[in-house]
Amino acid sequence: MSWETIAAQKRDALKASIPTEWVITADILPPDTQADVTGFPKESGWFTERELEITSTPAPQILLNIATGSWSSEEVTRVFCKAAAAAHQLTNCLSEILFDKAIARAQELDKYQRTTGRTKGPFHGLPISIKDNFNLIGCDSTVGFASLVNDPATYNSTLTDLLLEAGAVLYVKTNVPTAMMIAESVNNVFGRTVNPRNRKLTSGGSSGGESALIAFGGSRLGVGTDIGGSLRIPAACTGIFTIRPSSGRFPNFQTRSGLAGQEAVNSVNGPMARSLDEIILWAKTIVGQKPWVNDPKCLPIPWRTVTPKRTLKLAVLWQDEQVTPTPPVARALKETVAKLRQAGHEVVDWDPKWHSKLVSILGRMFVADGGKSVRKLLDATEEPFRPEMEAYSQATEMGVYDMWQLQLERNGICKAYLDQWNASGIDAILCPTTPYSGVENGKFGYIGYTGVFNVLDYPAVSFPCGVSADKIIDAAYPSDESLGKVDTKIRNGYNADSIHGMPVSLQLVGRRLEDESALMMTEVILQALG
Repeated sequence: MSWETIAAQKRDALKASIPTEWVITADILPPDTQADVTGFPKESGWFTERELEITSTPAPQILLNIATGSWSSEEVTRVFCKAAAAAHQLTNCLSEILFDKAIARAQELDKYQRTTGRTKGPFHGLPISIKDNFNLIGCDSTVGFASLVNDPATYNSTLTDLLLEAGAVLYVKTNVPTAMMIAESVNNVFGRTVNPRNRKLTSGGSSGGESALIAFGGSRLGVGTDIGGSLRIPAACTGIFTIRPSSGRFPNFQTRSGLAGQEAVNSVNGPMARSLDEIILWAKTIVGQKPWVNDPKCLPIPWRTVTPKRTLKLAVLWQDEQVTPTPPVARALKETVAKLRQAGHEVVDWDPKWHSKLVSILGRMFVADGGKSVRKLLDATEEPFRPEMEAYSQATEMGVYDMWQLQLERNGICKAYLDQWNASGIDAILCPTTPYSGVENGKFGYIGYTGVFNVLDYPAVSFPCGVSADKIIDAAYPSDESLGKVDTKIRNGYNADSIHGMPVSLQLVGRRLEDESALMMTEVILQALG
């Protein structure tokens, strides 16, 4: 079969897996011209008050309600399956639908609880959504390639097993871009996932299916991955929370990759949720399961309790000398700094003198194989390169010696960056997550603000800071001075009207392997922001 036929059949099968009772009827289906569909659950009348209560309840309280018998896992699972079905029909966010298996699993968990009088584990009965690349026996992990359709996994990812052992209910897998190497979630198999806050805008990538599902209300807690910003970019695009952890803190073994074997910069996984408390719940629970027992690359570091600091010394990265943040992001950063200073925190400027080299290193590492990994998966069905992957289609393979020299260059800059940090005496760096508060589908053009911290392997929390884009206040850049070719392109593409009302996210970066501190400091900052 041609790749087009394979993709079409996969899409049809996915659509057919939605139960008839969860197909949105024409009389309440939002028109294609309706940008914001986040109000659909409340406004359509399709969800009961009880269902709305469940989907709006944070994960810790859901777990408590199930543990005390107030709610059953089956009821909660059915509600989130229905919400996920709605989210997919309105944003195209799913790649695998597992509703029948999830409901059966929830029933088993309820029976276990009734029989034993206890829960199975810390995630007992909680529906958790997972990104497409996490292997689950019997399910595809296509990562956007037609050649990987109808190639079900024969083993689980380490994290998948951990979640099941902890009592979680896995009910959907979420869409990604081809090879998970595009900053928007679009591929030739499933097509494009759009932003539920504004369907003209991207939900980001590569964990954009997760971000769309969670922002819509179809999941309270999901898991994605990040190799250049793939957690933080989609979280920022949709106004939710995430943490890009240091490598080795959370298990990432036996997941599918579009660049399998590439370890010059490590992919990590992390949680995505609508609140910071849910992110912290995930982190404590996952590390509390001692994942290093089964993941050879996980570090045996238990989750540590960190006492909140009354005052922080923060460095602010206003811009990285490559791309200027768009007006709403620049304004949000300025207003956030003002509030932090008012709350008694010390804020100093950060010199981005190493950022351009780090961005260059990241880009060269991604295409070091000359695009062979991606090309092999495409060639199997004669699927073409997507235009967003031109760098991979045009790349020349780097020799082993040159790769070693690149890694030496990386190591030297990592040491220089650490020396700069130590000399400054700061606790963390505050910066944009991306240059955008939102951007039209197909126009996301820069991952530098996230990617540098993948090379450095620093933990980074992306959080909505309480500022929204305003088409009047943020109508134009305060200065016409461009930082270069990429900056000019982003400036020329800026459209204040298209992003009006979109939430702005910022990024807090901590020291390597001090993920607990990064989350603690984010809490402190959110308190200062009110």
